[in-house]
Amino acid sequence: MRNLLRFAAAGVAGLGFARLASAIARFHATAGTKVSRRNFTRNAVLGGVALNLGLLGAGFVRFFWPNKTGAFGSALTVPASSIPEVGGTPFQYTVGKFYVVHNDDGLLALYWSCPHLGCTVPWAPNFGEFRCPCHGSIYDTNGINTGGPAPRPLDTMAIEVLPNGDIVVDTGNISTRPSHYEPEQATPYQF
Repeated sequence: MRNLLRFAAAGVAGLGFARLASAIARFHATAGTKVSRRNFTRNAVLGGVALNLGLLGAGFVRFFWPNKTGAFGSALTVPASSIPEVGGTPFQYTVGKFYVVHNDDGLLALYWSCPHLGCTVPWAPNFGEFRCPCHGSIYDTNGINTGGPAPRPLDTMAIEVLPNGDIVVDTGNISTRPSHYEPEQATPYQF
């Protein structure tokens, strides 16, 4: 998709440069003849308009071209040393925007964006739960909403367990889940 957009932008720019080069060639071909004031003014105005439209178009394309920021959206590896103990404090992985929770059934990778309005939901260690600071949504350690305006639990990300105990969390594979916790939602982890 990116190459297609670049190709289209280059084609449009190339077409404009071709017309400009043609106009310059015509101007030089008639350089031996006398150029009227009207033709000179017309060519100068058209050249100025073409130049400004080209700059404006290039700026528009550059401004709206998406920038890749960070590693979010790809598969990220969490080392085994960072995985919490069963029932321990969730591990916050800032680059991937998720928490790793280890419960009796296995591991959950909880996307930290509140389903209500998208605020970042921090872990509240004093209460032993996730609490959204924006509108007061409350989630238990498994990410199930227990209070507030959130319409559903925190979303989960796919987890793959590697043979050495590390896990790979696919931050591009975010899925919603039912309003109650089921053991099948957790990825078994025996290390």
